[in-house]
Order: sequence, then C-alpha cells, then structure tokens
Amino acid sequence: MSSENTLDDEDTFKILISTDIHLGYLEKDAIRGSDSFHTLKEILECAKENQVDLILLGGDLFHENKPSRRCLHSCITMLREYCMGDSPVTFNILSDQTINFNTTQFPWVNYQDENLNISIPVFSIHGNHDDPTGAEGLCALDLLSASGLVNHFGHSHSVERIEISPILLQKGSTKLALYGLGSIPDERLYRMFVNKQVTMLRPKEDQDNWFNLFAIHQNRSKHGPTNYIPEQFLDDFIDLVVWGHEHECLITPTRNEQQLFYVTQPGSSVATSLSPGEAAKKHIGLLRVKGRKMNLQKIPLKTVRQFFIQDVVLADYEDLFTPDTPQVTKKVENLCYAKVSEMLEEAERERLGCPLTPEKPLIRLRVDYSGGFETFNTSRFSQKFVDRVANPKDVIHFLRKREQKEGVKDEFDVDYSKLVKPAAVEGLRVEDLVKQYFEAAEQKVQLSLLTEQGMGKAIQEFVDKDEKDAIEELITYQLEKTQRHLQSRGVTTEQDIDAEIQKFRDSKKNTTEEEDDIKEAINRARAHRMERGDLDLSDEPADVTMDSDEESGTLPAPTRGRGRGGGRGRGSRGGAKGSAASEAKPAGRGRGRGRSQRSAPASQTRNIFQAFQATSQRSQIGGSTSSAAEEVIIDDSDEDIPVMKATRPPPRSSSLSSSSFPKYSSQSQSQTSRGVAFEDSDEEDNPFKGHSRGSRR
Repeated sequence: MSSENTLDDEDTFKILISTDIHLGYLEKDAIRGSDSFHTLKEILECAKENQVDLILLGGDLFHENKPSRRCLHSCITMLREYCMGDSPVTFNILSDQTINFNTTQFPWVNYQDENLNISIPVFSIHGNHDDPTGAEGLCALDLLSASGLVNHFGHSHSVERIEISPILLQKGSTKLALYGLGSIPDERLYRMFVNKQVTMLRPKEDQDNWFNLFAIHQNRSKHGPTNYIPEQFLDDFIDLVVWGHEHECLITPTRNEQQLFYVTQPGSSVATSLSPGEAAKKHIGLLRVKGRKMNLQKIPLKTVRQFFIQDVVLADYEDLFTPDTPQVTKKVENLCYAKVSEMLEEAERERLGCPLTPEKPLIRLRVDYSGGFETFNTSRFSQKFVDRVANPKDVIHFLRKREQKEGVKDEFDVDYSKLVKPAAVEGLRVEDLVKQYFEAAEQKVQLSLLTEQGMGKAIQEFVDKDEKDAIEELITYQLEKTQRHLQSRGVTTEQDIDAEIQKFRDSKKNTTEEEDDIKEAINRARAHRMERGDLDLSDEPADVTMDSDEESGTLPAPTRGRGRGGGRGRGSRGGAKGSAASEAKPAGRGRGRGRSQRSAPASQTRNIFQAFQATSQRSQIGGSTSSAAEEVIIDDSDEDIPVMKATRPPPRSSSLSSSSFPKYSSQSQSQTSRGVAFEDSDEEDNPFKGHSRGSRR
C-alpha cells in the first residue's frame, strides 16, 4: 500500500468523522463511569496522530442536556489539550461566517481568532440529547463555542422555513461545501420537507467543482409514519451524508441509488442501551477528499467496552427439557449459565493484545420463556458474575411473546401486538405512548381541549427535562386561548360551545400554531421555575439508570434513551405569567450544599398526576374571565437578530455573501454529471483512484 504521506498532499482534506459520543453517560457508575471520557480522549488522540485538517462531529457530544461540571470540565480539558497548538491550519473559509456561526457573539471560525491558537478546529452540530432549550435557545455546545473550542453550526432558528447555508472551505485546488442541520423533531422536519420548506443553498460559481458534505442528526430507520427522515428527501447534489443519531455502526458508505449520493453512519462510540445495534464494533472514520473524489478509512476504537448479546428460545431445547420436566427451572438456569460463560470466554479471547480495552465486558442474554416455562431469580443468578461483567444487575432479560387468544375481540378493536413487540423497541418516546393511549381509548375519555401532540410534548418536558409546570401551564394557556376564542365568536349555548371547542381544537392539529402554543406554555413553565429560584445549579445530574432494550410483553417506561426531544425552539414570552405563580424566595440563600437546605416550593415535589390536578382550581370555560385579556403575540418571525460587532479585523480569507447562493429547494433535480468516486479503505491502492460516478439517469 502506498504511503499515506504521499497521498496527503496540499490539495487533500483530511477530516475525522465521529457521532454520538454521549460524553457523561453513566458517569456515576463505579465501573462504566469513565468509558465515554476515555473514548473521547482516544478520538482526539487519533485526530492528532493523523494530522487531520478538522474534526466533524455529528451531534450528541453530551449525553445530558445539562452536563455536569465534571463532564464539562473533562471535555474542555481534552479539547484544549489536543486541539490547541502551533500547527498551522492549511484551509481557508470563503463563505459569510456571520451566517454560518449565527449562535455566538464571535461569528468567525475559532482558528481565525487572533486571541486563540487552534491547531485542529472542531465543527459540530447539536443532537437531540444536547439540543438548544430555553427562551435563548442555548445548548452545551454554545458554551464550548463561546470559549473558542468548538465551532457550532447547523442551528436553525425558524420553525417555519429552514435555509441551510454551507461553510465553504478550500484547501489548494479542493473545494468543500460543508452543510449541517442540528436535531429537529422528526415529525416537524418530515412535514417541512413534504411542504418544501427546507432549502439548501449552493454557491453560484463553479457548482460542479464543489464536494458537498452534509451532517444530519435524525432518525434514519422508520419508527413511525413520519418519525424519521427518508434519504430521498435530501437533495441529489449532495456527495456524502454523515448520519448521526443512529447508534449502530454502519460506517462503510452505502450508495443511495435514487439520489446517487453516499451515506455513512458512524454510530455511537459508547453503548447506551443493551440492544443488538449497539453490539456492532465501534469505529470512527478518516475521510480524505481531493477534488470530487473521496476515501473513507475505518478506524476501530480500542477503548470501547466489549458488548455481547445473545438470544435463547427455551422452546427450541426440547431435547434437554420441557415445561413438565422435573426441576426444569434449575436446568434452564444451568443453560443460561453456560451461555453467559461462553460469551465471557469469547470476550477474553478478543481482549488479548488490547490493553486499552476495559476488562469487564457488557453481557446480555435475552431468554424467551414462551410456552409455559417459568423464570428464575435474576438477581441471584447475576451474583455469580458480579466480578466478571460490567452490568451484573441486568445480565438476563426475560421476554415472552404475546399469545393471541382466538375468538376474543378486544373492546377497542386495537391490535396490541403491533404496539408491543418482542424485539427491542428503539426510540419509543413519551409522546408516542400518549398518542397510542388516546387512539385506543373510548370516546368519553378523549381530549376535548388539548391535542395529543401538545399533551405528549408537555409530558415529555415533565419527564425528560424536569419542567414541573409544563403540563399545568399548557392546560392553563389553552384554557385562556379557548376562552378568548369563544368570547370573540359570541357563543353562549352549551351545545354550541362544545361544537366550537372541538372545531377550534381540530383546526390547530399538525399546524405551526399548535407548535407555537406548546413552546409558549413550556417557556412559561421555565419562567416560573426561574422566578422561584430553581435554577438547577447542582453539580451532578440525578442518578442515571441503565438503558436497556425493551423487548418484553409490556410497554416500556418512558426514558430519554435515544428518542427525540421536545420543546425546542426560540420561544418568545418566557416571563408572560411570571407574577401569577411566583413564590417568595427564601432569604439568605447560601452557597454550595447550603442550597439543598432551603425549603423547596411545593410544586417541586409533585408527581405527574398532581401536575394534572393543579389545574382543577382554575375557572371553567365560560366562567368569569377578564374581557380585556391581553392578546398573546408569539414572535416567530425570521428577522435577523443583531449581532454584536466584534472589535477585530474581518476574517483573513475572502468571503462570499449569502446573496451569492442560489436557492435549491429540497427534491431538486440535478442535471450535471456527478463525478464522485469512492474507494474502500481496505483495498491496497491509492484511495483516490476509482471509477467516476455516472450521471443521473
């Protein structure tokens, strides 16, 4: 194979690609707490050893929306250690950086800042775990961006139309257009693609000479009718898509025969659930781009904890036992012990010669006990491997296929076998459970004031982000808005009120107005929390329980997992009702641990059912409300937010203004020759040698 140094000339971009690092996952776990930190260090060391031009992260750098101080400190320390230095950056940025980096008061790439000395610039979009929240729309990446360590791009401020402006990079004769789109709720983005509200801008000059790279963080596999983004939605002029959010490592680029681009899915660098997709070997990618040709080299990660998973169906072992065999439970336990021991032996063989690999592997044995078998005590069983595995509490997972009884018709005529699957349920979210509940519920318990989506989002905020007032504020806000609507219509009779409420509710379903109402209610809840002084200043997040695959016969408890977050966006009236529910702040608030000694407001200890009951004291529809109620105005305009002028000279490279980009709506048809070549890194030849991709048929 040719020397890499001869291939990496002055015209070749070298980009290290990684997604879903989930820094801080299970950081309080005694065994697995440091896994994500060790892997990030390995990724940065790999970037420095290979002397890459830049690092591209595809979202979910952090596992928590509000990372702990330890997590932020470790991340900043490693970025400063490996990404700062005297090595020159050999590429230039040609695009308007005030548009590319529109989330910071320093709208230029960090390596062009005269106060910083950056050797490896990091470009990152946000994911669904570290997505922007609050009225300011800030996320953990914005902290790293303001400190000059990460270049955060791909943040869309509008919920009505998205324009993706690329970062135009040039190294020698190679021109690279880097597109990015941070995580957006899949249903909303799906609808925007269908309505042609997503536009990808392209440079006017020499469009065929640009290599187009797109980073996205959405569901790739189909989790519902609109709960994913089909590859066909993306524009056909793209050459390579770096797909984040999906944790299974499918890093070898696959060609989409319809749109004629390649897709690489690096996957996560740490296993956040015990599902089959996480068992694939973890890799990062070293992408080389020269002209319109590319090569992706797979680099295996050595610090990732081993994970082995196996399925056992007891009914397939009729030669050993049946449900009627004496002491069958003991024999089943012996079989499981043998299977786990086999996986441990395999892990030990693979770990030989790899000192960086953690000693204790993750082991999961899924046992299907359908057909009359009984389970055994998993806790007692796990004690046999407590010193040999990293997850001793959940080595065994029992599941049973639901048996359909003939001649019995469900009351609501719902096929629950489609809702409860024996396989792992990936990405099941709280709002999905809410929607499924009301689809199966009878008419008399259907929602009459709220929509299913609104209720699901409010519960999502309650559960995932600890917004204890989200449900109450949503109900209150919708009640006030419906009252004003009825007053403007002059409806008086009870029958007309019911009909008008139903009509008003249905008119908002799956519209921008519905999303605006949800955001307004959530912003009110956050404003109330801030006025109470509940600022979430604790050092560490709550204990994180292990995410596991939910393949049992019951619906899983709602967890964040890898599902889509809710309630993001700009918001506009964070303090609209602050004085109505504010509570007196305790005097003499101390520092450090003294904070936990103050008396907490009653709302902070409510459970999810009490959140619904909190609105029972509110006035009913048609009750006494102020006729002079102020009209709620939600600002969703796309006007540019003024940016603080920097007291520094403009970037050293030339710039192309945004007016130099013609607009290409999604699904545009390209009539030019594709001309992109791909070579697998496993072949022993020049990675830039390959056949040209033919023109679009």
